[in-house]
Amino acid sequence: METAPRQHLRIVPVLGQHPSGVLLGAQLLAVLAYPYLDGSGVGRAVLGVVQMAVVGIAVWAVRRTPALSWVAVTVGAPAMVFTVLEAAAPHVDWIVLVSAILHAPFYFFVSYAMIRYLFHDDRVTRDELFATGAAFTVVAWGFAYVYAAAQVVWEGSFTGTGTGTDRAWFELLYLSFSTLTSVGLSDVVPVLAHARSLVMIEMVAGVLYVALVVARMVGLTVARAAR
Repeated sequence: METAPRQHLRIVPVLGQHPSGVLLGAQLLAVLAYPYLDGSGVGRAVLGVVQMAVVGIAVWAVRRTPALSWVAVTVGAPAMVFTVLEAAAPHVDWIVLVSAILHAPFYFFVSYAMIRYLFHDDRVTRDELFATGAAFTVVAWGFAYVYAAAQVVWEGSFTGTGTGTDRAWFELLYLSFSTLTSVGLSDVVPVLAHARSLVMIEMVAGVLYVALVVARMVGLTVARAAR
């Protein structure tokens, strides 16, 4: 006869079992879906709000602290509002700037919470392996919004193959991923000193992430296998 805890585990939602896996899947799905929604303001708004909601729920599931509730109310909720406003008026500089100022700290706080989750014990669970990838994508999202704010404050910060002085947000996300992974494949490049300094900070963050987080997770996994 099955015990009650085992029956309970079977009915726990997937979000409760692997919240970091849900977050990682949502981030990657957003990357694949964005090109199809780029021409629709409503589509971009819905995608942005749903993605932020998934981020907040997933982190709440892994790190239930009062600080998370505080950040969700003071930063996350206004960021969702400006996600919708930015989709409706993507060329209004002050909306883009405020949206980036709200989104960037929200995503960086989420990545901090997930890294704390990864370091909270010496066991490596399946969800913590998902969290390794999820935290990485969240950092990339955060820097993309930093770049979006930079090109509003310093016009012409980035250049690329497209026309105009401003890069689209998806181009900045592509730059962020290529910088954080140090692959150097981006055709979007910083040309002003302020933009280059921000990109250098992300380069350092990418190297430190691999050195500290990934190396620790691999070491704990190998140690567990050896035992």
